[in-house]
Amino acid sequence: MKPMVIDVNLTNIEQYPPRCFLNPRNEGYRRKREWLKKRFEEGLKIKVLLDREDKKIHGFIEYVPGEHVWRAVEARNYLFIHCIWINPNSHKNRGYGSDLVKECVGDIEGRLGVAVVASDGPFMAGKEMFLKNGFTTIEEEGRHQLLVRQLREGPLPKFKDYRKQLGRCRGWHIVYSEQCPWVARFIDELDSAVVAKLKLEVTKLETPKQAQNGPSIYSVFTLIRDGKILADHYVSNTRFNNIVRKELKKS
Repeated sequence: MKPMVIDVNLTNIEQYPPRCFLNPRNEGYRRKREWLKKRFEEGLKIKVLLDREDKKIHGFIEYVPGEHVWRAVEARNYLFIHCIWINPNSHKNRGYGSDLVKECVGDIEGRLGVAVVASDGPFMAGKEMFLKNGFTTIEEEGRHQLLVRQLREGPLPKFKDYRKQLGRCRGWHIVYSEQCPWVARFIDELDSAVVAKLKLEVTKLETPKQAQNGPSIYSVFTLIRDGKILADHYVSNTRFNNIVRKELKKS
């Protein structure tokens, strides 16, 4: 039996939290919820898959109008998928991801199509699911691919020149947004002594425009040293400390 698709908003998000959200008592969850208050006003939508048998949420999709995307992408007149998640692994390969993509495509509302950034690395969806749902890869940059399912003729989305901003980051930097609750939790857990030792500058992106002009394609989290990206996706504190130790050995 196919799971039920539920549209999530501020009135029911506590009842139907997307699976990647942390425990409501966690600060990262609270920050994401506050972030969503503004984003819902900008047209952001979240849909979850509720299993009809075990009454648990096993998937979700988050997407926004391209004008308000939180990636280093120009996607005006498109919908843009931020995240898609199926959990646990036993619920994968059942077509649930495709069901969620179809929900987004069905919400096109006269736009040119749907775009997404996929990745060969961790913490982002791979391109295969989108390719089998009618998307085409139109641009590649490192481990990232920009894909689009175009439904009407018009300008295609494109990556923005994140390197311009990256080159301005001298010393140690973390640039992040609260689009991902795990990133918000990581920021809260940062060791102040490590921050002071590295003279680490931590910058929070407050608007979609800032994210679109961020120093990496993912934008939600970037760890930088002297204009070089050390991590461009969420990392645990253990992984962060390992990266720092490795870099300091080079000094």
